[in-house]
Amino acid sequence: MGPAGSGKSTYCATVMTHCQSVGRSVHLMNLDPAAEKFEYEPTIDIRDLITLEDVMEELQYGPNGGLIYCLEFLLNDMDWLEEELGEYEDDYLIIDCPGQIELYTHFPIMRRICDCLQRLNFRICGVYLLESQFIQDKSKFFAGVLSATSAMISLEIPHINLLSKMDLLGKVKKKELERYFDPDPLLLEEEANTSTNPKFHDLNRAIVQLIDDYNMVSFLPLNITDEDSVAAVMSHIDNALQFGEDQEPKEPLDEFDE
Repeated sequence: MGPAGSGKSTYCATVMTHCQSVGRSVHLMNLDPAAEKFEYEPTIDIRDLITLEDVMEELQYGPNGGLIYCLEFLLNDMDWLEEELGEYEDDYLIIDCPGQIELYTHFPIMRRICDCLQRLNFRICGVYLLESQFIQDKSKFFAGVLSATSAMISLEIPHINLLSKMDLLGKVKKKELERYFDPDPLLLEEEANTSTNPKFHDLNRAIVQLIDDYNMVSFLPLNITDEDSVAAVMSHIDNALQFGEDQEPKEPLDEFDE
């Protein structure tokens, strides 16, 4: 399963390029009915079934309500998706998902889509993107940690969290970055104690305790301009998917074969 979060389309294009460069059969599947442009044309596209623009125009829904309607429409017509997926059951699919976090934390829609895909024997890995610039505002960063935690609990699938846009991050000491890759709740407590109203300190301590108790979220750095960074992320995703374990080993080419 592909990413939710900021920069998801850029991430999808980067992964598509990487997979093609290493000779992997890969297809883009778009589940965002509001998407407009793609660097790679989707092989499977929810917009062939329904688009947010049409729903907003015909039903007079707003963007958020229209998006939920589109995905519920898909859930009620999973035969369409199953037919679309039929030719690609042995291939690697990059699924571009809507970016609205509510779909992963407040509503069971994406969970039901995941359940349907698993019933079709697809192995799924969720990828959550959080911009690395959030570490410059500890409150925003830990809001992202909580959202990632909520999504992981809601979806109950193998899950990878990424700090994206590392190439745009200013200079930060490696030792300091490690406190964000494996979120150190004390970072939030230190910030809360110095910059928030004392009446919120108990709440902040409760949030710190929640993050510490669950201890579910860790981040991998992603720099899309660094091939080694992309390859490392893909390796973790492959491991989560157990990708390739069922494939037959290829016969080595004879040195005289062309």
